Amino acid sequence: MTQASRSSFSRAAPRRAVVVGAGSFGTAVALLLVRAGVRTTLQARTAAQASELQRDAENRAYLPGVPLARELRIETAADSLERAELVLLAVPSSSITEVISGLSDRGLSENAAIVSLAKGLAAPTGAVTSAITSSIYGADRVAVIGGPAHADELVHDGGALVAASTDEQLAAVLAKIFTRGGVICEISNDPIGVEYAGAAKNAAALASGATEAQGLNAAGAAAGHIFQEIWRLAESQGAKPESMIGLAGTGDLVATALAPGSRNRRAGELLGAGVPAAEIPGHVGQAVEALESVPLLANALANAGLDAPVTSGLSALISGDLSVDGWVGLVRTSVSPPALWRRRVRPGFWARLWARLRG
Repeated sequence: MTQASRSSFSRAAPRRAVVVGAGSFGTAVALLLVRAGVRTTLQARTAAQASELQRDAENRAYLPGVPLARELRIETAADSLERAELVLLAVPSSSITEVISGLSDRGLSENAAIVSLAKGLAAPTGAVTSAITSSIYGADRVAVIGGPAHADELVHDGGALVAASTDEQLAAVLAKIFTRGGVICEISNDPIGVEYAGAAKNAAALASGATEAQGLNAAGAAAGHIFQEIWRLAESQGAKPESMIGLAGTGDLVATALAPGSRNRRAGELLGAGVPAAEIPGHVGQAVEALESVPLLANALANAGLDAPVTSGLSALISGDLSVDGWVGLVRTSVSPPALWRRRVRPGFWARLWARLRG
């Protein structure tokens, strides 16, 4: 982003936003933006879906029982972005790379900020979305949203989110918008950490669901190992620990673990029951981020030279190369790398050293 465009963005809060993707979370975020006084357009994937939303004034497929605001404009993902000051991407991580690359062709303004709502890694490289978007459009235009974000609860009861960007002004503006929309929103300068926290949450929920039938201890061990392994990957790329232990990581994990309709936990339960991964989205009714992101995480960990037996095992369970019994056995026998203790200095060490230097 040029200096002129940064100044243009910072003079006032954005007045026009486009949410690309009309799933449950994209729809909920669009409604929050409308409540915050932002002129908002929700872009559906197909013309048929857009027509259904307009006809029903409700997203019956993904967010039933929640009326769409009359002020919310409905379009398709083929329509222009040229008037948007905020573009929020609520598409599955499996297709987000293509969407990001095509934003300029759809009229994206040089002044517009780009906000990822996805909680997965971008195929086929396994990069976090903020890294891809920043490389194309500049880091000061890019933000991500994390935190516990059950869509139905967000629109009815509020929630707690994290707006993360390397640009302080952008993070602050997003936080103000969501707060006006009825949601508490923290700010963070660690978009990479917030994204890895969301990916770790999805993977941990899948892992615990796949192990829950064997006992809560095993399910907890699976989630704990996954979190630790993915955090080592995030840390190697400069992420900060508070992103993993805060709202975007453990807070989101608790919300997912307790949610009756959690897609990733349900997908894990189906995996643990022997259902092939290819059939699981049909059972769940929506895309399951962790089924896509876990293999990418396993590859990224291997490429970084990091030992990650549980994440790798979960990837093998998804691909069918590891049985459920083999997965459970792996979880129950895995031991994390030992802690590193500092060698204790013998009493009198500094006195002896000083005497040696003087002599």
